[in-house]
Amino acid sequence: MNRRDALKVLALASAMRCSAAEPTKKQPLGLVIHSYWIRRDRPLPPDFGSVAEPLAFLEAAARIGARGIQTKVSGLEGTALAKLRDALERREMYVEGTIGLPKDQADIARFEADVLSSKQAGATVLRTVCMSGRRYEVFASAEQFQQFADQSWKSLTLAEPIAAKHHVRLAVENHKDWRIDEMLGWLKRLSSEFVGVCLDTGNSIALLEEPHAVVEAFAPWAFSTHLKDMAVAESDDGFWLSEVPLGESFLDLKRIVTTLRKAQPQVKLNLEMITRDPLRIPCLAPKYWATLRDVPARELAEMLARVRRHKHPQPLPTISSLSHVEQLRIEANHIARCLNFATEHLV
Repeated sequence: MNRRDALKVLALASAMRCSAAEPTKKQPLGLVIHSYWIRRDRPLPPDFGSVAEPLAFLEAAARIGARGIQTKVSGLEGTALAKLRDALERREMYVEGTIGLPKDQADIARFEADVLSSKQAGATVLRTVCMSGRRYEVFASAEQFQQFADQSWKSLTLAEPIAAKHHVRLAVENHKDWRIDEMLGWLKRLSSEFVGVCLDTGNSIALLEEPHAVVEAFAPWAFSTHLKDMAVAESDDGFWLSEVPLGESFLDLKRIVTTLRKAQPQVKLNLEMITRDPLRIPCLAPKYWATLRDVPARELAEMLARVRRHKHPQPLPTISSLSHVEQLRIEANHIARCLNFATEHLV
């Protein structure tokens, strides 16, 4: 590390210590582990604590005033489990777990063990996804998407009785996979008080859905949330989509939070501020439409008009060309700005 990077590390460490001061207002947001997208996996310079383990993440979230955390807590045992539960109680924070759905009958035992150990760690809401990728990137045909939909239904029907047995709630994220009608279709078909939604306020923009309509549709089913603000910009084959600090783009966050609290007063608001390069949404490219043939042309036109109308006033944040230290600095700054906005505007 050269002298310039060392000075940046010291400056950022000082800023992080300052941010640990007690917030002036009650913080409404928990923190999703993906908010530490850069910090969670890569080697860290001196004075940066790891967030790879649940307890380390909890302590990092507590220092900046977050109300709780959402991360993987399954598999903890003995001393690690006791320390996490003690820290949660001492700091009066909550934890929501993340978990993978069972793939088949042979995977049920693994799933149930993860449910039980997550519950022992203090989590009664478990965020999950039906797929980790993006629909328009993963699938090349409608037939492939149908196979995914069939497998998802199988996984959900295997998971639901386990969730019901142990009285935990599975919160399935709208993860750039399901459009509103599709997700509501299987939610209503499953009709379980133990399977609902982890409502991400930005993901469905990538599937050409109006973000506030997504919130209104999923709010009655919401067990958890990924709260974020999104910026957009036109591209040659569609548009760019990027997470930005809360209140700095076009989502009406007060309206979103009001809708959520009215539908589900107990739902936790979890910040997912992923600091990364903008995502390419190639909605004018042929492959994008391979699994979206029934989407009306009107919705494409409305989204492109929305992108033009809400074009971000500055270039979308691009960080991949920056040094690791500078990326860490920006990530910490983005999270701090989000939490500051929340204490001022979302309490």
